[in-house]
Amino acid sequence: MIEVWRGDILEGLHRGHAVICDASGVVEAWGDPSAVIFPRSSCKMLQALPLLESGAGRDLPQKRLALACASHQGAAIHTAEVAAWLADLGLSESDLRCGVQIPDDIPERDRLICTGDSACQLHNNCSGKHAGFLMLNRHLGAGPDYVEPDHPVQKAVKEAFEDVTGEDSPGYGIDGCSAPNFATTVAGLGRAMARFATASESDARGRAMVALREAMVAHPEMVAGETRACTELMRAMDGVAIKTGAEAVFVAIVPSKGLGVALKIVDGGTRASEAAITAILSRLGVLDPAHPMAMKRLGAPMLNRRDIPVGALRLAPGFC
Repeated sequence: MIEVWRGDILEGLHRGHAVICDASGVVEAWGDPSAVIFPRSSCKMLQALPLLESGAGRDLPQKRLALACASHQGAAIHTAEVAAWLADLGLSESDLRCGVQIPDDIPERDRLICTGDSACQLHNNCSGKHAGFLMLNRHLGAGPDYVEPDHPVQKAVKEAFEDVTGEDSPGYGIDGCSAPNFATTVAGLGRAMARFATASESDARGRAMVALREAMVAHPEMVAGETRACTELMRAMDGVAIKTGAEAVFVAIVPSKGLGVALKIVDGGTRASEAAITAILSRLGVLDPAHPMAMKRLGAPMLNRRDIPVGALRLAPGFC
């Protein structure tokens, strides 16, 4: 899908699978749409559906809905909002089950170093998703270990996940944040994004999907953070929600065209997944390929440490 050139010589290749789906299914594909993948954090919108469908998150502000879908940087805007959310539930950082993570946000990392403070679970990029799990768990009246695969929270997530992807999941893996991550095909993930793109507020699921996609678009800074592709590319578009996942998964929800996108780079290379999603969004006409944030991922020359152009990422023949 993506070629890496240094000078005039092809230095590397990133292979992968991608689909564009509408409400009826796959309309365009590259690679193998039936490839089974872990969607990782790209499916957080699906994991948040039971929170809203149950009524537990009915009155959540958009910033918290965006955080429920987020893989955030652990910046102050993220940790403060998650802490406030937990406090409103009568809970604290110790109730989270996502684990401690050093923040990716440089100012917050520097603050921790300079003050001698320690990172905590609030800094975990999935702490917003876990706050949502805790809110749903409170509504269900279940036990504290909400990340266990047989817990009512995760049973609700699996049911929603399989329904929206249109597939029975062949299994699960344990994600970096300790929650189960249910496998699906690239086509199934694309169908799920098309469901989000075409959702209306005519029923509980449709209202949940609309609320989540609109929250992501309204608050891209909560979904990822400064310098991140999700935040920067959403700011460069109008009404399109996108989300990355570990190991080079990327999805997009394009309501204006009723389309969903899903892709997976086989080798797990993030630079390639960002370039590939940029190419597809540009092909669909919702992202200007000349926008600086698009050029940052695909089109601008690669620079060495002296800012000398030395190569470029290019689309492989036959892709987009």
